[in-house]
Amino acid sequence: MRRFLLLVLFLPIVAIAQEKYPNRAIRIIVPFAPGGASDFVARIMQPRLGELLGQPIVVENKPGASGNIGVDAAAKSAPDGYSVFLGNVGSIAINPAVFHNLAVNPLRDLIAVTQVVDVPSMLIAHPSVPFNNVKELVAYAKANPGKLNYASPGSGSLDRLEMETLRRLAGLDMVHVPYKGGAGPAVAGLMGGETQVMFATAASAMPAVKGGKARPLGVTGTVRLEQVPNAETMVEQGYPDLTASSWQGLFVPVGTPKDVIEKLHAAGVQTMKTPDVIARLANGGAFPLTSASPAAFADYVAAETRRWAKIAKESNATAD
Repeated sequence: MRRFLLLVLFLPIVAIAQEKYPNRAIRIIVPFAPGGASDFVARIMQPRLGELLGQPIVVENKPGASGNIGVDAAAKSAPDGYSVFLGNVGSIAINPAVFHNLAVNPLRDLIAVTQVVDVPSMLIAHPSVPFNNVKELVAYAKANPGKLNYASPGSGSLDRLEMETLRRLAGLDMVHVPYKGGAGPAVAGLMGGETQVMFATAASAMPAVKGGKARPLGVTGTVRLEQVPNAETMVEQGYPDLTASSWQGLFVPVGTPKDVIEKLHAAGVQTMKTPDVIARLANGGAFPLTSASPAAFADYVAAETRRWAKIAKESNATAD
């Protein structure tokens, strides 16, 4: 009888040990197509994060609706730590301001874990255009109203609001051409001559710029990018309101256990300190930046949501 009781008491301990997190593959949901900044960051993080957590990391692209499809999938996933969402400023902080009646509210339905990178945007143009900086772009657009097409990854994207801000500040008449699936398809459209100008994350634009298929006109960061030192910041060119970043961070569904969140936070922070990860990100125009705690990241996300809601309202930006 005593042996039986010991066995009964021991079984829950065995079960808990067997369920220690993580004990199987973890998926990172990327709400955009391959080729964009989010996919770029996820695949650089993938090997080191898996090494630290001791399990394979599977990157799952779920593009569409300016990131809303991915957000929805992440929020409706089991809150067990095996579905992690790589959200960015557009999918998390901007979409709620430009899409009405969203079924999922990121602030309500997702838990912030940690920021992982800061990615400035680059204003780029097709090589055939007759302008080389923002001043020349503004002059050309004013002399040719309605003749320039500008690309974006969708209405709820940072890229769209950056261009809307420039249009409003400079009084420009240009035609918006939205693409589906993230910045990758939009940059491809510009390289193909379907559009002439756009804002894109530096990570998405860098391959086109390095290959001579896009011309850099400016960057939204506070300093120039080492890879394109001749491209002045938007502040240097007279547009301080266009200092912005497509930050990215890890999120999990509401209900995920606190200890799992803390483990993901620690692994995410350690991943971004890895020299190889830092070097590969920098080569693409992204910079590691992590949060002191999940609570600190949650506060930052809330502040960014308020900021971009105001800008969206001022720009009259709504979903197409």
